[in-house]
Amino acid sequence: MPGPEVARKQHTLGGAAGIALLAFALAYRLFPSALHIEPSREPASMAGNPGSQATTPAMTWSAVKAPKPQTVPATGVVSAEEGTSLADAIRMGPPVATTKVVAALLKKARMAEERGALFEPKNGNAIALYREVLDAAPDNVDAQTGLERIGGALRDWTIAATERGDEESAQRFLGAYAELPHSAEELDAVRARTTMLHQILPMLTAAAAEMKSGHAIEPLDGSALSIYRSILARDPGNRLADAGLASIERGFLETALGSAAQDDFAGADTILAKASAIRPGSPVLLETRARIEGIRQQRAETVLSQARSALDSGNADLAELLANKAQSVSPDLAGLDAFNLRIRNARLYASFTPGQVLRDAFLDIAGSAPPVVVLPTGDFVMGSSADETGHLDNEEPQRRVRIDVGFALGQDEVTVAQFREFARATSYVSDAEKLGGSSVYEESTGRIVERRGATWQSDYSGERAGDALPVINVSWRDATAYLAWLSARTGKHYRLASETEFEYALRSGSTTRYPWGDGDPDRIYANLTGEGDRSPSRRSWTNAFPHYSDGYWGPAPIGKFPADKFGLHDMEGNVSEWVEDCWHDNYVRAPRDSAAWVNPGCERRVVRGGSWGSDPDQVRSAFRTAARTDMRSARVGFRVARDL
Repeated sequence: MPGPEVARKQHTLGGAAGIALLAFALAYRLFPSALHIEPSREPASMAGNPGSQATTPAMTWSAVKAPKPQTVPATGVVSAEEGTSLADAIRMGPPVATTKVVAALLKKARMAEERGALFEPKNGNAIALYREVLDAAPDNVDAQTGLERIGGALRDWTIAATERGDEESAQRFLGAYAELPHSAEELDAVRARTTMLHQILPMLTAAAAEMKSGHAIEPLDGSALSIYRSILARDPGNRLADAGLASIERGFLETALGSAAQDDFAGADTILAKASAIRPGSPVLLETRARIEGIRQQRAETVLSQARSALDSGNADLAELLANKAQSVSPDLAGLDAFNLRIRNARLYASFTPGQVLRDAFLDIAGSAPPVVVLPTGDFVMGSSADETGHLDNEEPQRRVRIDVGFALGQDEVTVAQFREFARATSYVSDAEKLGGSSVYEESTGRIVERRGATWQSDYSGERAGDALPVINVSWRDATAYLAWLSARTGKHYRLASETEFEYALRSGSTTRYPWGDGDPDRIYANLTGEGDRSPSRRSWTNAFPHYSDGYWGPAPIGKFPADKFGLHDMEGNVSEWVEDCWHDNYVRAPRDSAAWVNPGCERRVVRGGSWGSDPDQVRSAFRTAARTDMRSARVGFRVARDL
């Protein structure tokens, strides 16, 4: 008989055990799936060829924690959808105790699941063992959930088997799945997929045979391509048919890449177009197209680089040939337009750019030639129409002339300092020095008169000229002698501009009476005869542009007035200029290109452009006059032209 203390301890332990048992019962009733066992999906490695034999795969099972149960409301009651209520759990009491036999069967069933023996072999598979448990304990939750779990796995296995074309395995898995708990909708869906596989499997086999025979895309009605498309029309999501199309597509794409590697980009584009119709927009198609475009760009850039090297070495023909090849490879190649312009400039301007200023250094002595500006090629209408104010008969007939050959023209007129350099270097004696003088402006009478001793070193009044003034009192022969010396010093061909080149440069794109328009100048353009100009003794012009004054009576130093659109100074004023052409009374039979119109032995040459003392009509763009080759004047100078 235990003592009071022992009895008290037994009573306490017994009460605690009872409370623990009650808590376990409540938890089991309220949250029966706190932990449950689920099979993993059928491994992807089971995929095979249509008609291949497959055995039941070994399954890997893992414990998956169930979702956290909801908190029971304060009322102690939950809805039927949420689970068993607390009151029901208390009323139901603890679960029926599991017998040793049932426990042993459950253990064997779980072990069979872990081995993947879900429905095979006939004896000892998990389904059979769980059913034995239910025969002994119809309400056993572990057995019920086990069968539901296996049913889900078999459903997934059936779907996977249909996707890889394994009809035999699909039928086996479907038969086992149909015997387990399932929804009617799920079974019908899986059964429909299995039926579809049975219908299209012969088509897949036929397509594979056509592929093996080399009939991937032809004939149109019996090729592998047409069969795969028929399958997809019946079963849009069929992976095997899509894989077949991918195989055909891959063959085209590999061929396209091979063509691109051999620089046959036109062939590659043709093949890509055919491949695009097989699986439009597929990732592998887009990736291959990008790869070919990369090869194309790299090849085109390589060829363009070779073209640049050819042009740099002076071979414009080879450069153009390579540039055309680069364009055929990649029409949108960056930098191609700019390079074609370089080729054009190389042919027209010896690789210079219109508007570029050139300064040729002397080869054998210190110094350089006057700066020249590269003029763009183009065309214009030369001469004037009969209705133009101031028109002269020698300015017609008008004709369109094309400047096809690039050339450069002096940025300014040749200065006194530049001509002096030539005269000193060669001990040159000018025509004015030979003939004893030149014509100058006489302030006392306001007229141009002959003055003995006036030479190229004199200004318009006969006084010593400043270095920056344009050289005047030089004949056509003096100008050409200077240009011959300049050519020898630089190794470049310097000359006088042709009359066509001069008018083209003077107009600088204009078609009006004057370079600035048809009317009087509205701002200071050049050194012209202006109403506001005054001589040292306050003389004014009797015929001048109204409301105009440029601040000079006589020539101005070069560069004092704005450049025209071509970058040239003083084309329309300051001093008139010698050009290369012989004088002709009109333009009948005149050249239609930029060449000078020269007759051997001619004694009169053309003078173009207005001067500081020209009447407004003589400043017109079309105005021209003649002078003997030995004429010297205070109003006439020259500027250089240079071949490119």
